[in-house]
Amino acid sequence: MTQPVSVPANVTLPELTFRGVLLGALITVIFTASNVFLGLKVGLTFSSAIPAAVISMSVLRLFKDANILENNMVQTQASAAGTLSSIIFILPALVMMGHWQGFPFWQTLGICAAGGMLGVMFTIPLRHVMVVQSDLPYPEGVAAAEILRVGSAERAQDAADESSGKSDAKPAATGMGDIVTGGVVAAVVSFAASGLRVLGDGVSGWFALGGAVFRLPMGFSLALLGAGYLIGIVAGLAMLTGLIISWGIAVPVLTAMGDMPAGQTLAQYATGLWSSQVRFIGAGVIGVGAIWTLATLFMPMARGVKASFSALTKAGAARAGQAPRTERDLSAGWISVVTLVLVAILVITFQVFLSGAPLSAGAIWKLVAYAVLFAFVFGFLVAAACGYMAGLVGSSTSPISGVGIVAIVLVSLLMLALGGELLGVQNGVQMAIALSIFSTSAVVAVASISNDNLQDLKTGWLVGATPWRQQVALLIGCVVGAAVISPVLELLYNAYGFADAMPRDGMDPAQALSAPQATLMLAIARGIFTHQLNWTMILIGMAVGVGLIVVDEIFKRTCRVARIPVLAVGIGIYLPPTVAAPIVAGAVLAWLLERALRRRAAAAGKPYEQFADAPNRRGVLIASGLIVGESLVGVLMAAVIGASGSDAPLALTGPGFAEIASYLGLAAFVLVAVLFWRRVMRLA
Repeated sequence: MTQPVSVPANVTLPELTFRGVLLGALITVIFTASNVFLGLKVGLTFSSAIPAAVISMSVLRLFKDANILENNMVQTQASAAGTLSSIIFILPALVMMGHWQGFPFWQTLGICAAGGMLGVMFTIPLRHVMVVQSDLPYPEGVAAAEILRVGSAERAQDAADESSGKSDAKPAATGMGDIVTGGVVAAVVSFAASGLRVLGDGVSGWFALGGAVFRLPMGFSLALLGAGYLIGIVAGLAMLTGLIISWGIAVPVLTAMGDMPAGQTLAQYATGLWSSQVRFIGAGVIGVGAIWTLATLFMPMARGVKASFSALTKAGAARAGQAPRTERDLSAGWISVVTLVLVAILVITFQVFLSGAPLSAGAIWKLVAYAVLFAFVFGFLVAAACGYMAGLVGSSTSPISGVGIVAIVLVSLLMLALGGELLGVQNGVQMAIALSIFSTSAVVAVASISNDNLQDLKTGWLVGATPWRQQVALLIGCVVGAAVISPVLELLYNAYGFADAMPRDGMDPAQALSAPQATLMLAIARGIFTHQLNWTMILIGMAVGVGLIVVDEIFKRTCRVARIPVLAVGIGIYLPPTVAAPIVAGAVLAWLLERALRRRAAAAGKPYEQFADAPNRRGVLIASGLIVGESLVGVLMAAVIGASGSDAPLALTGPGFAEIASYLGLAAFVLVAVLFWRRVMRLA
């Protein structure tokens, strides 16, 4: 007997199984480590729901009694854990400022797990109105449900063929092969580049016109090629705009206005100005973009949240005892108990964090109360906002970084207003900055999970899952993901270092992970407390951001041009150019593939959506594999570097091979892009 594609409420199937939880935990480790590495390198994370669903279906199809709901629980758990890695947008700032020398396991676990699980608790009451009754699109949630449905239908067909005696019928493909292919290719290329050093990881052309210095950059990261493919052409062109603003306008203008110091090369001079000046233009653009995104979503978000809360009292009692299986959330009693436990964990975590402060016990407990209250109240508001934004525009495009920026500004101002006793002691300003960053970390954990939670619950509702079991899976995912984050951060920091924060003397700054959001939020917090923000460049960036918004609105109303994500423009200015360039290349690859598929669909006389469904899905899975493969090699190389104490323990070449390695790296990058194209188009 085959299982239905979507399970009715009157049918009960195994969902939250031991093997599913174990598989979800293993996938969690993989995707959390990958997302942490990618986030620190480029400031982006990728949605793990679809690749997790594909891996789950590929593994659980080995068991005859596996079903669509069990697969859904695995992807729910893994998706929550992968999303929690967004904590790296802020937490590394504590190491960058010197407050932490590493990432203390229990403090990191406490802030990540408690914050993430509060995000789950805060959004449970919103499920019925925002998911069941709402017409919000939830793009990732619907896509994951479709993957699970297709996989379930193919499994049912396989079972039917087997029962009818068709022994020669091939099992339906789940897509696991595409993830593995992308992962293996990226892993081999990445190991050859970062391990053996026989392939270059980027190249730049430098030239001067008059006194102006220009740079033509290109990086060869396959993970970033995959990330660019996933974000698409609109965000890719926005990042290209940021590159042009920074290296085609700002750096040339600043270098033309100044004099290059004696003994510096063009590269050193221009890179120094970009790092100390131009990046703050990017910070201004990011700030304006974050505020604008939140402002445009505020009214529909407020209406949705108001409708949700007004429906709670009416629908809650009606759905309580007699509700069908597909309508049963965790009870109000369980929500209250778990929430109180999580608040207690936050209190303990903040108390441990402040235990070294030269303050009285009363003053420490007062600061703990301020921090926990801010994290709880602002986190609750953020949970509703992010849940709605995820439903409206998708988890991948929701401005979590913008939420972090708003939070760091608010909590810094709160500490300035109420933390006078702390600011008055020796190193008090440093401790106040650290406490603001730690408090913001809790808010970012709440926001990121809220951003993902309703997306997963939408998937569950579409396939007929039991909500309370799915909510338990989300909680498990938060704990497992939080346990992985600290050791991975510690490993990567000791191996590569962060921008402006190297754990050992003599490390190669070119290999440092940029951690762009953490660097930016630290600069904002420091500037608020010390009144030393680079306001000139930030204000220029804000003006650029406002100008981009105005131009975007004019084009949208007159030419119907697609929107320019201002946040992506700011990230393009802020990121190292050899990081942003391959992302743009991936976005262009996605656009070219879409155009080719549209031409073939028109020639075949078929609707594009139907014709391109299989090729597009293959492209997403290959891109995800590229990210996972390179990221895991980055983590493994970090372990090798940490154990050996050498920056290049496996290198087969020396500095003299760098130019040849650059050409070989470019050739490998182009070859993989061509193979990517051919494998996707093979299904068209």
